[in-house]
Amino acid sequence: MTSGRHQTVGVRLEIYVRPGASKTAVGGEHGGVLVVRVAEPAEGGRATKAALGALADALGVPRRFVTLARGATSRRKVVDVVAEHLEPGSVSRTVSQLRGTSSAEGD
Repeated sequence: MTSGRHQTVGVRLEIYVRPGASKTAVGGEHGGVLVVRVAEPAEGGRATKAALGALADALGVPRRFVTLARGATSRRKVVDVVAEHLEPGSVSRTVSQLRGTSSAEGD
């Protein structure tokens, strides 16, 4: 570990957004990718915005670190997570946990 130095970690992920859910939640798989359920409808980008926020919360990073790379009008989206002060591999481990269960374990 390099104490005192900032390390920027970047990960590109594919997510599947399910708009109109009864509650917002991140977890499970659909077609091999992480599922993000949001209560907002798929109108005017509301579901996408909510999904990016929910994903940021689930990963424990500020919303500004999660950006849409591709798929603005699709349920299947590609997002980039770029954050400082994260241990390399921490985002990937959290995503693996979320894909396997409805909630992260061990955090």
